[in-house]
Amino acid sequence: MENKELLKSGEFLVREVNPRDIFIPEEYDEEQLMIAQTCKDFLEAEVYPLLDELDKGDRELMKEIVKKSADLGLMGISVNEEYGGFGQSFVTQMLTAETLGAAYSFSVAFMAHSGIGTLPILYYGNEDQRQRYVTKLVTGELIGSYCLTEPGAGSDANAGKTNAVPSEDGSHYILNGQKMWATNAGFADTQTVFAKIENDRVLSAFIVDSASEGVVVGPDEHKMGIKGSSTAQIYYNDVKVPSSNLLGKRGEGFRIALNILHMGRIKLGASVLGAAKKAITDSVQYANERKQFRTLIANFGAIKHKLAEMVIKTFAAESAVYRVSKDVDVLIEKYKSEGHDMGRATIDAIAHYAVEAAILKVYGSEMLDYVVDEAVQIHGGMGYSAEMDVERGYRDSRINRIFEGTNEINRILLVDTVMKRALRGDYDLFDKAAKLAEDLSDIEIYKMSASDGYFTVKSGYISNMKKIALLLIDAATRTYERKLVHEQEILNNISDIIMEIYIAESLTLRVKKIENIKGEAGIYRDILDVYVYDAVQKTRKFALDAVYSIDESTGGLSKAISGLSETAGINVKEARRQIADKLIEDNIYKF
Repeated sequence: MENKELLKSGEFLVREVNPRDIFIPEEYDEEQLMIAQTCKDFLEAEVYPLLDELDKGDRELMKEIVKKSADLGLMGISVNEEYGGFGQSFVTQMLTAETLGAAYSFSVAFMAHSGIGTLPILYYGNEDQRQRYVTKLVTGELIGSYCLTEPGAGSDANAGKTNAVPSEDGSHYILNGQKMWATNAGFADTQTVFAKIENDRVLSAFIVDSASEGVVVGPDEHKMGIKGSSTAQIYYNDVKVPSSNLLGKRGEGFRIALNILHMGRIKLGASVLGAAKKAITDSVQYANERKQFRTLIANFGAIKHKLAEMVIKTFAAESAVYRVSKDVDVLIEKYKSEGHDMGRATIDAIAHYAVEAAILKVYGSEMLDYVVDEAVQIHGGMGYSAEMDVERGYRDSRINRIFEGTNEINRILLVDTVMKRALRGDYDLFDKAAKLAEDLSDIEIYKMSASDGYFTVKSGYISNMKKIALLLIDAATRTYERKLVHEQEILNNISDIIMEIYIAESLTLRVKKIENIKGEAGIYRDILDVYVYDAVQKTRKFALDAVYSIDESTGGLSKAISGLSETAGINVKEARRQIADKLIEDNIYKF
């Protein structure tokens, strides 16, 4: 793995990847599995028995449990050893996020503290700030929060009006303003607060002690889900913030906020896996107990379809999560070898993979929404009862499509970042797209032949999907030029295709590597068969929707897309039944 050829963010659209160059969950080492088991044991002992109490909004109880996680070292997984942490790899950080993602509101409080509440100071703070704050955040002596959003500044974070004015002697800043949707606000000791200094156009960042005079924390919001998570407005009334608590440089706050959002997106992609696996396990165990018409509902084909589809989407998302996680690890080591300290190397590596982070966030959050919705349906009337965990999971899931930048923002960001990276020369996208479009009747289209091996066929279909994406990018940029930014429906079509490509390719690489390791892939071929078959059909629809919107008369392009989206038929019913049967037999998610 050390010699793997590193792809730039978004470069998967124009490059092929070897399975040996990716990491798959089947390669976890003993230490990683031990950390994951520690997380599971903690949830069973300390969190699950208190879920109902937490959902009543008991701030002190949540704070107490978050602090208990520090006793096991869970708060220090991402933090270097010199500040009291364990300095684990990014893959291990993501595995921790996944495992704790099954903990409903607790996972939100924990991730807010150990992620956005701690890591901005670790990544952007100076040595004094790291010693004063990070060392205590790791032990739970301090609990952290992150304060960016304002009543008039959500997706447009730089529109915030919170203001900081330097004192005459330069010893401190006077902070005034208001923040909202601040997770952990009700019990946090420290806050990373974004504000504009004087009349600056861009934000700066500050570390604010919650106990400072003039800091007023409002009551917790009454929310649809994640009810145990403390979410409140915070008011700053002439708060004196020491000049030594300016985080990073003046005016660097907007960059810090964006990069922390990238981190939040990529880790959300991991945390939703834990929630999905919990919902699937709850569903199959109920299906194996509930009888209708004198037989277990697990025996019904309609239920098997649901269970299998839940597994397929979750397993596919997991494949993408750990593929990019290893890429981040490799890039961190590269940056460190060039002289970056661990903090900056990590955040710069995460920020580099902005395209993949957006994919994981959007696909993962929508995958989880699908899974929890079907979990409620499998439970029937009981799924609508607050007695069942799936009811809580259903409500808690909905926030993930809003967290860390809405999915609408992330879809646009995804395409925009791909194009900007190509324009700055990271990879040749536009020339390849233009060459494909020169003669639509002469495009090389992969068509399955009887002599082709199994993975040759899957890779061929994915190659066709990549050509569809390039053709659409070429057509959209030529037609709209600078006005393309206003054609959000078309950008969404292209974004959805890019996501399907990355997820399908990650899944293909994983299954091929499983087969290389074990000699056969068994049930995982069924997962891959169904996913790629569906992905190509979705790509066809997204592409034709875009083409007919760009130019209804462009018959050549629609014909090329139709040719590129042909696949051999798959017995999806039988494939899904085999997947479901394994799940039903195991009575737990074990893929």
